[in-house]
Amino acid sequence: MLKYPEIDPIAISLGPLKVHWYGLMYVVGFLAAWWLARRRAHRLGLTSDEVETLIFYCAMGVILGGRLGYAFFYGFDRLAENPLWLFKIWEGGMSFHGGLTGVLIAAIVFARKQNLHFFQLTDFIAPLVPIGLGAGRIGNFINHELPGRVSDVPWAMLFPNPNMGTAPRHPSSLYEFALEGVVLFGVLWWFSSQSRRTGSTSGLFLLLYGFFRFGVEFFRLPDPQLGFIAFGWMTMGQLLTLPMILGGFVLIAWSRYQPIADAKLAKA
Repeated sequence: MLKYPEIDPIAISLGPLKVHWYGLMYVVGFLAAWWLARRRAHRLGLTSDEVETLIFYCAMGVILGGRLGYAFFYGFDRLAENPLWLFKIWEGGMSFHGGLTGVLIAAIVFARKQNLHFFQLTDFIAPLVPIGLGAGRIGNFINHELPGRVSDVPWAMLFPNPNMGTAPRHPSSLYEFALEGVVLFGVLWWFSSQSRRTGSTSGLFLLLYGFFRFGVEFFRLPDPQLGFIAFGWMTMGQLLTLPMILGGFVLIAWSRYQPIADAKLAKA
């Protein structure tokens, strides 16, 4: 059994001002996306200012969509009891699927404003996402969130939460960091380093994330307020991931009949 590292969830405390590691992880993700987007901006013919606008739109989509998605998918009862809880983002509680929906809406708005093909834009965005996902999972780990199921593997950890008991558990947030962050970024960045058919990178993102998330859910405790929602084993995370897997297959199949994207084709 490994010892859970003792990390204060508050990174910086200046009187009443408290900066949480969880929030800083989002800043890391957005800055990384901005830096990577600037490196490939020429592919869509974007200027530096347009890249900054795109990242701002996506950041708003992640924050608003992620929080609203969590509130409606995982914490509706708590939201109904205390509507102000919706704004306490520093306590954790963000839904990837809600954030993804927010980013897609942001992409639609940006694509129309810049007269871009939607799927060429999502192909551009997809490789930028995993670093933020991985950073967010590190934030979950520091916040003692996403506890795993009881396990006797050598790397199991005892969560510093009295409600978790004294049994060691899978560090499932670290599994997600490795798969959704490191592996997904490596594969997508490599795959998209060459010109690909329109929609193929977006489809690969949906497919890989879907499989990774569906698998890790078997090692992660279901949300206590929901439990298993079907078949005695399916979690809400798995249910929400199934449309992503299906969408990934469909998009990859569709992309086979699309042209290879380049900067000349980016503008509609």
